Amino acid sequence: MNNSKTNKSDEQKFIDLYHEIVNLCNKNAWGDPMSYARAKEIYAAGALGHTVSNTLSGADAYNQNGQPVEYKSTTGDKIQGSYTGISKMNTWEEQVEYLMEDKIGKYPEHYFNRFNKDGILEESWRLSGWDVFQILLPKVKKSFDTFGKRKDPRLSGNVTWREIYKFGVKVI
Repeated sequence: MNNSKTNKSDEQKFIDLYHEIVNLCNKNAWGDPMSYARAKEIYAAGALGHTVSNTLSGADAYNQNGQPVEYKSTTGDKIQGSYTGISKMNTWEEQVEYLMEDKIGKYPEHYFNRFNKDGILEESWRLSGWDVFQILLPKVKKSFDTFGKRKDPRLSGNVTWREIYKFGVKVI
């Protein structure tokens, strides 16, 4: 390992950059940048002109109008978004209310971000919370109806690239 200050090793450069990222996140109350997809949320918020949320639960960011937004990220060849780990309510009626009020509908905008294999944001699409709710409702219903027949007891549903292209607006 080269200890020269003018000729740092790549490992030392990485450590220095890592510390700089952590310090930026601490300064701005963004939380751990390496927690789940937090670094991608921070990147997307900056690219989209949003304000990063200062909490790891709830909204991922806030749009230019101060409204909470949800981000879904992928590194796949086609953009898509997975809504996993959805809490199951006792009845379907309660489930629909939870999805609308607490999980999906509470975010006026959902952004689907595709990052390339190098971690660079390639494209971003915006869908309304209502459209995402309508897309996911039958998928979550199917998950709800098969509850107890799967290993993972939580509910889930995906928004496919076809649905994103049909209902979304490309913003990047």
